[in-house]
Amino acid sequence: MDVAGKVAIVTGGAGGIGAAIARRLVAADAKVLIVDLDADRVAATAEEINAAHPGTVASAGGDASDSATIAEWIAQAESTFGPVALYFANAGIGGAPGLDLSDEQWDQVIDINLLAHVRAARALVPAWEERGEGYFVSTASAAGLLTQIGSAGYSVTKHAAVGFAEWMSITYGDKGIRTSCLCPMGVDTKLLHPDEGAEDAIGKLMQSAVETAGRVLTPEQVADDVLAAIADERFLILPHPEVLDMYRHKGADYDRWLSGMRRYQKSLLDAVNG
Repeated sequence: MDVAGKVAIVTGGAGGIGAAIARRLVAADAKVLIVDLDADRVAATAEEINAAHPGTVASAGGDASDSATIAEWIAQAESTFGPVALYFANAGIGGAPGLDLSDEQWDQVIDINLLAHVRAARALVPAWEERGEGYFVSTASAAGLLTQIGSAGYSVTKHAAVGFAEWMSITYGDKGIRTSCLCPMGVDTKLLHPDEGAEDAIGKLMQSAVETAGRVLTPEQVADDVLAAIADERFLILPHPEVLDMYRHKGADYDRWLSGMRRYQKSLLDAVNG
């Protein structure tokens, strides 16, 4: 898809990958509604982008997993810029490590990392089918193709996000609706480096696993790959190409891969524990 002249919504757009995608979109002559739970921060990001590209970005606060909020965002984008052609389901959370997630925390991570995608697609796909065009971009993670050491909630929901994106592509790909799934490893965002830091042993393990698995990319590097994939209408976006080799090794011998991951986890634990 050529994004020039198109209208997009980007969730988690106050910073990180979401803000970087928004900047790349407006540089390519798209119009963007950036949304985030932090309304003040996303408004400041919109103001900064509009200073360089006047009139290209609007902003809104709200919960990306709430159906009513998603409907409001779509209405705002359409009244401000026109019909929404692209939706970036980019908002995500990590969650507590191991089996320490309460039922309420499981509900939250499933809502944000998976059901937010489902609810956005439910709101957008009927109109996209009528127009014969639409583009859904799911921010999953390499954890959705491999796994995430330490974090059950993150790993499980990112696997589910990949599965939903696959289903979207299969179900609607012949109807003019394209789907891409972004699966990076380490990216220099607040999700990797939360303000409070990782104080517990398993939290440190999770952070160490990401930082030692490969290069930590900037959000701008990832956004460049996202826009290139949209231009090519390519499903899998791998800013870390080595993920594909890891994925092939996993599928070729699952038990060997699991054994290797256990050894890797032990080495990380030994390093964390000194």
